[in-house]
Amino acid sequence: MHREFDWPGFQLAFREVAEAGGFSATKLTESSAGEVTAWERPSPGKRVYLSAGIHGDEPAGPLALLELLHRGFFDSGIHWILCPALNPAGLATGRRENGEGRDLNRDYWLRETLEVASHAAWLDTLATPDLFISLHEDWETTGFYFYEINLHEDLPARAETILNAVGHWFHPEAGPEIDGHEVREAGWIYHAAEPDLPEGWPEAIYLAKLGCPLSFTFETPSRAALKSRVAAHVAAVKAACGHFLHTTQDHDPSGISDSLGSDRARNG
Repeated sequence: MHREFDWPGFQLAFREVAEAGGFSATKLTESSAGEVTAWERPSPGKRVYLSAGIHGDEPAGPLALLELLHRGFFDSGIHWILCPALNPAGLATGRRENGEGRDLNRDYWLRETLEVASHAAWLDTLATPDLFISLHEDWETTGFYFYEINLHEDLPARAETILNAVGHWFHPEAGPEIDGHEVREAGWIYHAAEPDLPEGWPEAIYLAKLGCPLSFTFETPSRAALKSRVAAHVAAVKAACGHFLHTTQDHDPSGISDSLGSDRARNG
């Protein structure tokens, strides 16, 4: 898997495009394979936080955030927060875990790993995001699916919007269960704001406990072509953010709910 992903090249490219786009970097910690860096561009608008790369064998998420930067997706009017590569050692070697063999996305309760301890401490300093999106991949599926954690109003139309946006690349993952979780509809897991394992908190549960009212964890099928996985993540992020902003504002100042047609033409 790591042959699909140039970790040093990604670091350089992301920094160049992020800085050109007005983002400022905060070094959270130094791992054996490089910095864990957060990127932020303040605005008085809604706070939207996106993360990727917490599992090193899931490169589509980091590349999708880089692609969104290239496209000028992160317009003004929204307070954007990005953590594109939470597991540098894993991304450098193409393995799920960090350099010590730990799954970082199960450590947000104990916070025993350097990466998660520093990341969680930084999250604690922020005002609570209004929306959190985490980009992942799954080796065991052939379709797209997502987890939703929602502390407020239930909007099934939003789930439909996301699944329809991704449908050009992947069908919703079928079955009464996905990854051991009962589905609400095909491709949609409506997850309680509680961990599956008492001490195995993922990042999404930590954000919910901090009071983040809405989060999505998007999962693309790892066995599919990388280009399609990246494109699906881009489409899902645009759909989720666009629907969220339209339901919380009278207008969409960031322009992120524009037509997906051009994206499909370039990535289909």
